[in-house]
Amino acid sequence: MSRLYGPQHRELQNHFESRAMADRIELIAAKSELDDMARAFIESRDMFFLSSVDHNGRPTVSYKGGDPGFVRALDSRTLAFPSYDGNGMYYSVGNIASNPEIGCLFIDFEKPFRLRLQGRGELVKDGPLMDLFQEAELVVKVTISDVWMNCPRYVHRYRKEAASRYVPRVDAATPLCEWKRIDGLQDILRPHELAAVEKAGTITEEEWMGRVATGDEKA
Repeated sequence: MSRLYGPQHRELQNHFESRAMADRIELIAAKSELDDMARAFIESRDMFFLSSVDHNGRPTVSYKGGDPGFVRALDSRTLAFPSYDGNGMYYSVGNIASNPEIGCLFIDFEKPFRLRLQGRGELVKDGPLMDLFQEAELVVKVTISDVWMNCPRYVHRYRKEAASRYVPRVDAATPLCEWKRIDGLQDILRPHELAAVEKAGTITEEEWMGRVATGDEKA
């Protein structure tokens, strides 16, 4: 019995005469735990895409970034990654709180290479896992169900230009998120954010959007 495929997949595989190929790929590539290569690859990444399911059953996807190693393989069946300060929506982690099923896509755009992972997420709010990640508000602990390497075909080759200045680091103060300086948003900021804005000063929405449009690193 297949772990990956259901009737809807089999119907298409049969139509396109690829069922034998799909079965061979699952047999060779799909694992229920991390091997050494997968573990090393995941822990070398500085970003990944996270899919989750919202309260209406809609799939969502978000970008998660940090310094290399911000996703930790705790063992062959378990990952952990931090939830940093964001826009206050808590959308992905809120989804995980109600539906733990998630998907992760890890990509190396330079080689290229990619790896897919399915699992069940659990939100951790205190304890030793929190100590692993600088400035984490929460930690998502993932119990892996399936992981497999994807063919690199169609992955465009890109090179990293610079790391985000907002990634929390032990040896540097994390800058205030610039959009929180927008003058029209001061009434909804939290006390610690207001205190930071008082030091940095406010900006207009037009100023911030101009930075975004031009790729200014201070956006």
